[in-house]
Amino acid sequence: MSLPTTGGRVVSASVMTSLVSGETIKYCQVDAEIHPVDPAAPDIRMRIDLPYDWNRKAMMFGGGGYNGTIPDLTAKVPFGPTDQPTPLARRYATFASDSGHRQSPDAVPSLDGSFGVNDEALNNFAAGDALKKTRDASLFLIRHAYGTKPAEVYFAGGSTGGREALNVAQRWPKAFDGVISAFPAWNNLSEVLDLGYLAQVLSRPGAFPGPEKQTLLYDSVINACDGLDGVKDKVVSNPRGCDFDPRELRCAGGVDTGPSCLSDPQIKAVTAMSSPFRWPYRIASGETQYPGFPFLSGADMRTPFLGFGTAAPANPMPVTSGYGLQYWEQWVKYFLTRDPHHNSLDVDPRHPGKWLDRISYLSTVQDRNSVDLRPFARAGGKLILLHGAADELVSVRSTSDYYQRVRDVVGPRATHAFTRYYVVPGANHANFGTPAFAAGWDSLSALERWVERGQPPTNPIVADANHDRTRPLCAYPDWPRYRTGDPDSAASYVCTR
Repeated sequence: MSLPTTGGRVVSASVMTSLVSGETIKYCQVDAEIHPVDPAAPDIRMRIDLPYDWNRKAMMFGGGGYNGTIPDLTAKVPFGPTDQPTPLARRYATFASDSGHRQSPDAVPSLDGSFGVNDEALNNFAAGDALKKTRDASLFLIRHAYGTKPAEVYFAGGSTGGREALNVAQRWPKAFDGVISAFPAWNNLSEVLDLGYLAQVLSRPGAFPGPEKQTLLYDSVINACDGLDGVKDKVVSNPRGCDFDPRELRCAGGVDTGPSCLSDPQIKAVTAMSSPFRWPYRIASGETQYPGFPFLSGADMRTPFLGFGTAAPANPMPVTSGYGLQYWEQWVKYFLTRDPHHNSLDVDPRHPGKWLDRISYLSTVQDRNSVDLRPFARAGGKLILLHGAADELVSVRSTSDYYQRVRDVVGPRATHAFTRYYVVPGANHANFGTPAFAAGWDSLSALERWVERGQPPTNPIVADANHDRTRPLCAYPDWPRYRTGDPDSAASYVCTR
């Protein structure tokens, strides 16, 4: 173990037979615990599935939200296709952990931040220490089970798991041969500050746009921007070209007169959501802003739990206020103030007062980012980066910012040699609910070919799981423009910028 622990132990091992990707798979499921240095900190609970006919590869899965549970080791990678076998069905040894804390059974899934009162648990989750501890313990168990180490070790995760994927590439460049990072919440504290600001904005009298007004906004954006890619199909392929002004929906006199318009407070609120949030103070990580969400994302009421929610922020934060605002409340109570009774709306991210030093410290843990991926590249690592253009929980603008920072440090040609970044038109956060485009692409096979054969992704195609249609995956900053032919076929589009 390269990070400090007090050891660990296997707590159970069972022979399992499960139907995975339509195939019966026999494997040994091993549950283990990694013990903390601080006796008050929780164990890291981990699991590894060891298939009997192992392919000599290993896959680690990332978590989501505040983690607190072990991910499903039989699952596909983020945005993985439904018609291709999952890693376990391909006979990967798959493993993951709860990142060092157990979620309360009474909490909303992945929204229990109470572990944050303990420093070691906080670092296991937010700084990513649990990732390396779990990886080291899992490779030990793989060697013990099979008598040899894996030929390749991969990592795949989305959202928090996407941040974790970038974390392992940054901090331990030789630990994984390739990573898939989808919709990564890589600058976690920066986004939290933006969410806290939006919580205050949306809690103002008359500022919260209810479900009908959210639908109005979404439909208006689609009507204005859908055809910019050459075809009207409810998918905006060029979101950067979508210049929509919500003032077009202003009620007469700016006063709320019903669901067919937006009042002045509501226009201010949705404008705040789509604009960069900049804080007027320095924090230790050096971050200065969060770029905000495109109108295309937060307005889609087909996914209300992740977007605006259906109720205005309040104290305590309603479950119906949306995932992001509940995430903010947990962070204030357990990461920032460490007071479970603290009113999260009393903390102003623009003027944090006595909490500024704590925010600055947390930025070194949660935004522990390095865009210098040259050590990962020198080790032969490959990175596939994915984000949906209509993501309502993690801004696609933020991932584009990360990618540009990597290019600035590593250089465009060197970055292209080991990284591909794709923005998926119409895709939202983790294909939650009924997105405009339910993305499915076999990124794992693409990563295998790149790492194991030196063949980078070439003309990849993404399918919509909810509709019989495909689109080309265009390497950022390109996007798919309709040219001619069947609008449901990727062959009818050309990548352009």
